[in-house]
Amino acid sequence: MAKEMIAMILAGGQGSRLYALTQKLAKPAVPFGGKYRIIDFPLSNCVNSDIDTVGILTQYQPLVLNEYIGNGQPWDLDRLHGGVHVLPPYQQASGSDWYKGTANAIYQNISFIDRYDPQYVIILSGDQICKQDYSDFLRFHKEKNAEFSVAVMEVPWSEASRFGLMVTDNDDRISEFQEKPKEPKSNLASMGIYIFNWDVLKAYLIADEADPNSENDFGKNVIPALLRDGRRMYAYRFSGYWKDVGTISSLWQANMEVLDPSHSGINLFDENWKIYSRNSGRPCQQIGTDADIENSMVTEGCKVNGTVKNSILFPGVVVEKGATVEAAVVMGGTVIKAGATVAHCIVAENCTIEEGATVGKMPESGLNIAEPGDVATLGAGVKIGKGATVGPKAMVSNDVKDGEEQW
Repeated sequence: MAKEMIAMILAGGQGSRLYALTQKLAKPAVPFGGKYRIIDFPLSNCVNSDIDTVGILTQYQPLVLNEYIGNGQPWDLDRLHGGVHVLPPYQQASGSDWYKGTANAIYQNISFIDRYDPQYVIILSGDQICKQDYSDFLRFHKEKNAEFSVAVMEVPWSEASRFGLMVTDNDDRISEFQEKPKEPKSNLASMGIYIFNWDVLKAYLIADEADPNSENDFGKNVIPALLRDGRRMYAYRFSGYWKDVGTISSLWQANMEVLDPSHSGINLFDENWKIYSRNSGRPCQQIGTDADIENSMVTEGCKVNGTVKNSILFPGVVVEKGATVEAAVVMGGTVIKAGATVAHCIVAENCTIEEGATVGKMPESGLNIAEPGDVATLGAGVKIGKGATVGPKAMVSNDVKDGEEQW
């Protein structure tokens, strides 16, 4: 059964600029953002873009990466036909023939790609932190009737000479490729993410391999050859989050940007575009600058900007700035809005407690777990309206309207 598009992730780089971090593991296996590894991002993009066949091309220190990928189950890539495959360089009779360049790495795996007979192949980098919808990229490629498309990002003109640049016409067709030029003609930087028609890519890989003078590299050899032959080549403008984390400073910076997704960072809490990981399905908890937490258990996926004391927050609970939670058991997915007070109670899953609402009350004797006294309770999915009050003995299983009281 033919696949429309399969993905090949170039994950074989030595990562020498990451020094101590990559001496014992491949660069794509470097941990990121509290509970992820770099490889989680292109893999999650594939899953979220409905690509179910992925080859990961490795060579340096692949053991940790191989073990981490396993059968691909955490990314829903454990398929009978397709799924995720780790592809080391082939061992030949004369010994191992390492990948000589990015193009040679794909060339060595032509038989793997042919097994799925795809129309299109998307080539990804294993050392980028990026959230990208590859299905939208493929739609662009088809609309332009392209043979090759590259994802590009606009960069400041002052930095353009650090990148490989695509010079395009008004229809985004590529007329020239500049590799780190002193005088840039464009500020469209290549992200190293390509879509090829497979028949075109295969022909150029075979020709490139036959050229003894080639460095077998996409940027240095294959893309210039496509341009020289007047192939239909287009630049797809990407505007989301993208960071090449090939250096210590860029890896540190990307981790710091996780803490500030509203400005420049990557939002790990986006339910519509989850980042999957072998370490379960939720991001880490996020403790904001206005948070005040004492003697509490705050589980993964929580976002706390208010006050939490002597409480247990289950996964995905949100406590907004100005909200107070004390002596409470708050179950997963519940949102406690600004100015709300939640005390001495049990709140079931997926409740919403609106601004200024009060749920429960601390006993006058204070916290005494030996004799708990009255414990207010909210059932699953209940909404407590703005300024509403739920008394310390209340057992609430229906919504409470704005300003109402239940005792």
